[in-house]
Amino acid sequence: MDTRTPPSQRTIEKGLRITSGVGSRTRLLLGMGATILIALIVWRLVAGSDRKPNAPLPPVHVATAQMRDIDVVEHTVGTVVAESTVNVTAQVSGQLISAAFKEGQIVHKGDLLFQIDPRPFQAIVDQASAALARDQANLVNARNDQRRFVTLFDQNAASQSQRDQAVATAKADAAIVNADKGSLDAARLNLGFTQIRSPIDGKTGPILIQPGNLITAGGTNALVTITQIQPVKVSFFLPQNDLAQIQSQMTAGLLKAVVPTEGAAGGNEAAPVDFVGNAVSAQTGTIELRATFNNADLRLVPGQLVNVAATMKHLNRVIVVPRNAVNAGPQGNFVYVVDAESKAQLVPVSVVSDDGTNDAISGNVKAGERVITEGQLRLVPGAQVAIMRGGLLASPSQATPGAQ
Repeated sequence: MDTRTPPSQRTIEKGLRITSGVGSRTRLLLGMGATILIALIVWRLVAGSDRKPNAPLPPVHVATAQMRDIDVVEHTVGTVVAESTVNVTAQVSGQLISAAFKEGQIVHKGDLLFQIDPRPFQAIVDQASAALARDQANLVNARNDQRRFVTLFDQNAASQSQRDQAVATAKADAAIVNADKGSLDAARLNLGFTQIRSPIDGKTGPILIQPGNLITAGGTNALVTITQIQPVKVSFFLPQNDLAQIQSQMTAGLLKAVVPTEGAAGGNEAAPVDFVGNAVSAQTGTIELRATFNNADLRLVPGQLVNVAATMKHLNRVIVVPRNAVNAGPQGNFVYVVDAESKAQLVPVSVVSDDGTNDAISGNVKAGERVITEGQLRLVPGAQVAIMRGGLLASPSQATPGAQ
């Protein structure tokens, strides 16, 4: 059997091979074109992603730099010291029968605090009074005898010894009367001591010995402690480096201590410094100062720790900005100033004084310029900013100098 392919079939197969070859090249070209198109689309997408959209401007709050006179202060912690503290004790022995005040009460000098049983002391007063009356009668009789014997002696009707005896008896009786008066005064004084009264104006502490107890004169245990709280002193310490300025301010009468007030009233209370210690502490290198406060509202309590600001000197016409506007950097302190184009410009400054709220600065900052107080962390020098007013962006017409 002839297995060779007929000519007609070979012709057909050849044509199929030619047709198949043409299709492969076409598919190859189409694939290459699709690949190029896809690569172009991807490139456009990647290139487009590198383009940043218009980001919003960083929001900031600003305040206006001001030129004014300020006091340079030294901040420290002080202790409230009572003007006086008295431990009330008994001056006579006896039974404590009553207390005339409540614990923690404000008392005044001379107010009754305690009552000791007065009856034994009243009896002693009565005895001394009776002895005085008896001896005064004897004195009257002795002086009558003295006059009679003096007269009789002048008339040679009595001896000199009789006269001398009468004179001596009258003098002795007069001395006895004086002694009786002293005893009566002492008895009355002790009777008065049975009423224990406040020696000062102040606030009472707890009653340490309750009524009903027997107490002794000069006992070591106090009945109550009274602390004077109007006025009070605030004691604080400043470094010895400030000593020359302290002395200068004291001489001029300008050294003041300021403590903050709390509650609804708020604000500060100032008082002149009226005491400067006579020695610098070798352990701490500081010197003690004290100022007297009226303490009308009783808000200062002895032993309380308070913040104290001592005025060390006065500065005239300096630039003052909020404390939040001053930033610390590697090269020192600086502020951001917003220029007319709403761009933040970094300006180096030096802090002359810091009162905890505002800073007096020196540098290229002028009065009326706007300094940034909030939002500095998102800034770089020269960046354009959006000024906030009350939590909202301010329009260009609203971005006027002033705290915002």
